Amino acid sequence: QVQLVESGGGLVQAGGSLTLSCAASARTFSNMAWFRQAAGKEREFVAHISWSGGSTYYADSVKGRFTISGDNIKNTVYLQMNSLKPEDTAVYYCANSPLLYVRTPSQYIYWGQGTQVTVSS
Repeated sequence: QVQLVESGGGLVQAGGSLTLSCAASARTFSNMAWFRQAAGKEREFVAHISWSGGSTYYADSVKGRFTISGDNIKNTVYLQMNSLKPEDTAVYYCANSPLLYVRTPSQYIYWGQGTQVTVSS
């Protein structure tokens, strides 16, 4: 059983930055992603990275502001978030899937517990 543990959330002013981390307890499937869920809204895809090859892709809403990266040795994925906006406020989750380039939550097998990010205006 793989456990994913997120950290790094918090309160930040608009325009600020945060870096989230997701540590896996064991070697996971090949693809990691970040999702987020704002209060009263559905969970939405944010960014994806493949352990094999390191390819990444992003939701349009975060492209150019967020960067996903991974450390194979530490089994850890990061999400660097810059130029944060109030609409980025959400609980952020990392997730793991055997499938490449998927954005649907149901296609992810393992999930972390989430970390809250709040961006004040």
